[in-house]
Amino acid sequence: MTQSPGHRAVPLSLDAAVLGSRVLVVDDEPDNVVLFEHVLATVGLTEVYGLQDPTRTMDVIRERAIDLVLLDLSMPGMDGYEVLDMVRSAQDPEAFLPILVLTADPTSSARDAALQAGANDFLTRPVDMAEALLRIQNLLRIRRLHVQTMARNTELQAELSARAAAAQRRARAKRAKRAAIDTILSDNRLRMVFQPIMTVDEVTVVGVEALARISHDPRRPPDVWFDEAEAVGRGLELELAAVQVALAELTNMDEGFMAINVSPGVARTTEFAAALRQVDGSRIVVELTEHTRVHDEAVLQVELDDIRSRGVRLAVDDAGAGYAGLQRILGLSPDIVKLDVALIRGIDADPARRALATAFVAFTNEIGAMLIAEGIETDAELETLRALGVPWAQGYRLGRPGPMPAITS
Repeated sequence: MTQSPGHRAVPLSLDAAVLGSRVLVVDDEPDNVVLFEHVLATVGLTEVYGLQDPTRTMDVIRERAIDLVLLDLSMPGMDGYEVLDMVRSAQDPEAFLPILVLTADPTSSARDAALQAGANDFLTRPVDMAEALLRIQNLLRIRRLHVQTMARNTELQAELSARAAAAQRRARAKRAKRAAIDTILSDNRLRMVFQPIMTVDEVTVVGVEALARISHDPRRPPDVWFDEAEAVGRGLELELAAVQVALAELTNMDEGFMAINVSPGVARTTEFAAALRQVDGSRIVVELTEHTRVHDEAVLQVELDDIRSRGVRLAVDDAGAGYAGLQRILGLSPDIVKLDVALIRGIDADPARRALATAFVAFTNEIGAMLIAEGIETDAELETLRALGVPWAQGYRLGRPGPMPAITS
């Protein structure tokens, strides 16, 4: 049935958000199609497609990616109700394609039947074009929001899937790391090498530092293995295993002390204290490593009183490496202070490094601690430290890590 536009003024334009939307007019009357094409074009909707054969509705919806359908209910051959049923049956349940139906039947039963059949809105002919455009705009807004929501949901789902996949990869990697640590522990793939600590005159070996070596693929530095063990909850076991291997070698030392490296967390455990009770504590130096940061050195000092009461000495490194190193010294009151390798490197040619080392010599003398310079690699570095009064030294220049060196009084 041909119609004429309503009497109210037609809005000059639609929201910019809905411009570019594609509209399909399904009506057996060509004049109605032309009318809507003209009116919609005046407000900025230029992609309007007319269809007089309702059986092709789904084909056009798919081919043109239609955003809104204007559907006449009264058509010969296939009426609007059948078109509604066809569209809704073929449509993706999660998709939203708004359909605005037009009919000459003004009754509420006609309206209810259309809405029940799947229409999203209802207009009665003759159509008031101002009202029609407002309804079209509202439906296109809803359609746009739906598309945006679905796109965002897709993004979120992809993000969640990516996170889940990443979590699975991390879990697999963690299981593999844990399995590697378990293999190292169960197959005795952990051994110790020993680096001598000597008087600076190179006459006497006063002790050794026990250094872990791990024979397992992939080959990597021991500190990496200890970090990975900590990350997968095996840090305590691996450190204690290293302690046991090191302490077992103490019987091969006639003289001197053995320095063993443990993290603060392990140093305060009952298991570590029990291991130290099996040996002469006066021959053990506990050197705290940095696997975990200590937030209160004074508290740690109290926690270590038990093992220190049995003669175990405490060493800290990083001296001269900055404020954090000084904090550790002041908080822990160590028996031995180790000058950081960054301070030793090139000390023979650097007056500032020599001045700082001199200050540490005086400081350790004042507090009754021994001073060890570590990382010495050249004759010039060793000679400079000897001249400055540093008593003990360690580094490749004096001896590389290896089998237990002979120690004589």
